Amino acid sequence: MTGQHCWGYGEDDGPSEWYRYFPIAQGTRQSPINIVSSQAVFNSSLKPLVVSYDQCTSISMSNNGHSVMVEFDDNDDKAVIGGGPLNDSYRLKQFHFHWGSQHDKGSEHTVDGRSYPCELHLVHWNAKSYPTFGEAATASDGLVVIGVFLESGGKHPALDRLTDALYMVRFRGTTAQFNNFNPKCLLPASLEYWTYPGSLTTPPLNESVTWIVLKEPIKVSEKQMERFRKTLLFNGEEEEERIHMGNNFRPPQPLNGRKVQASFKC
Repeated sequence: MTGQHCWGYGEDDGPSEWYRYFPIAQGTRQSPINIVSSQAVFNSSLKPLVVSYDQCTSISMSNNGHSVMVEFDDNDDKAVIGGGPLNDSYRLKQFHFHWGSQHDKGSEHTVDGRSYPCELHLVHWNAKSYPTFGEAATASDGLVVIGVFLESGGKHPALDRLTDALYMVRFRGTTAQFNNFNPKCLLPASLEYWTYPGSLTTPPLNESVTWIVLKEPIKVSEKQMERFRKTLLFNGEEEEERIHMGNNFRPPQPLNGRKVQASFKC
């Protein structure tokens, strides 16, 4: 088994087996984690998070066999984040989701042991220090991922445009055009956050991510979540057994002495 399909979320190739091909899975700054809110340290010098997505250009939506992803034009600084724990601005590259097959689990990060049905990851890279996303993805200060929890509640109007398009990328390996989508509409009203040094939550699991996990979830309807669970498949069109995409999350990893900082007082 080689290449991108040597890992997945099944019994034989799921997170507990990833270390066989990616030994860093047992590293000291792996993600996600369980955020224990009472142990997060309020840091008054953390700045507010600044999200500048107004000029962003979404290009495509794709099913990579592990999640659904929306990619952006990242050739310049049109869509960046700054402030927060960051010294530089970081460019938006893509966003994707992790979700459960039932609504009692699905998020990768947990808060005081609680799982949410889904978690959105907005992936950004340090274009000031590195010439390409690939190089940034291997550097300790290369990536910043904003994590947003989705919880069951009322319908989220902005999410419909996305869930309505999922059928176009039903099968693994498919890509469809997806323009004029600004993910700022998927952020909660409050940008208060927890931050800690971590890793990618999927192979190659590089320890290159500064995590910014937003405290306030966004509300989505159960019907919207069902779109993710029922439309998307882990497999390609030619495979006989159709396996619905879901439970595509890695469980929390050991903290190994890392400190979680909070931009807010409990």
